[in-house]
Amino acid sequence: MTFAPKCLPTMVGSLPHHDPRVACERVLQYLSAIPAWPQLPRRSFRENMYAQFGERFPGLVVDVEREKVWVDRERANEELEALYLAYLEDRVDEWGIGSEYAAGLHAFLALKEAVGAAVAVKGQITGPISMGLQVTDAALRPVLYDEILADALAKHLRLKAAWMERQLRRLHPQVILFVDEPYLSAFGSAFISLSREQVIALLTEVFAGISGLKGIHCCGNTDWSVVLETRPDILNLDAYNYAQSIALYPEAVHAFLHRGGIIAWGIVPQEEAAIRSATVEDLLGRLYAAWALLEAKGISREELLGGCLITPSCGLGAVSPQAAERALELTAAVSNRLREQYGIE
Repeated sequence: MTFAPKCLPTMVGSLPHHDPRVACERVLQYLSAIPAWPQLPRRSFRENMYAQFGERFPGLVVDVEREKVWVDRERANEELEALYLAYLEDRVDEWGIGSEYAAGLHAFLALKEAVGAAVAVKGQITGPISMGLQVTDAALRPVLYDEILADALAKHLRLKAAWMERQLRRLHPQVILFVDEPYLSAFGSAFISLSREQVIALLTEVFAGISGLKGIHCCGNTDWSVVLETRPDILNLDAYNYAQSIALYPEAVHAFLHRGGIIAWGIVPQEEAAIRSATVEDLLGRLYAAWALLEAKGISREELLGGCLITPSCGLGAVSPQAAERALELTAAVSNRLREQYGIE
């Protein structure tokens, strides 16, 4: 199924609402063309992005009271076989996500008639780099630095992604699934001991579970050439704060757009004060300034428009519900203004 982005709006993932039904209503109100299921981290710690997709990971402990996620290594050793058997036999249905971990997803899946006019539906999953760095064993060693657990985590997330895509396809034949990797912003720094090859291998494993459009989201500065080497269909960046970073990789960006890649420009801020003071005109000015940096490197405005989506810069779970809804409104308004200005139907 061919997908034309047409500068349409969607969102990154999280909202601050507690009621999943209300959260879904707000998504459909502003982002009806490409609605995304809302993650609700304030509803429960189980919806924290590192706990949310940990269900059934070998040895994982989600301590709701202390708000900690960690791996019991002894239990993990006992449970690894079940994961690898499910992976080898493609038993995706056994690796689903329960409603206690993703109430917004299950509320969204009940909205088949409401998303009928959409051109796609979007989901998201935490990536193996970020989850592998934030989830530790009892000795506080990140699981990413344990070769066996890192491999298991990528396979676990691949099964989760495949399950989610199957569920979302019940709503719409065109599914977009993002892998969220905030900690890729630390790649190449002294804080992460991880090679380029490891990053690519882990992300490629998760992407292999996605048969439709696969995206990657990073809300900071990173080496975009590494990210693009994993062959995503959509690249989502924080263009409000870090638009200049992508202009450092014009050859990789040009090749990405040339093969039909899409850039989801996170041009709407995620901070409370910035959301409240933002205007459509200011945000469009920032977007055009970002495009000018790439145009100066030989990438045409036509290429950028042809592969463009509009999003907030990151998830909105940390702001007030009013600010989050304003951010969604701004996202839709920037998209509408772009489409009007360039005659995109």
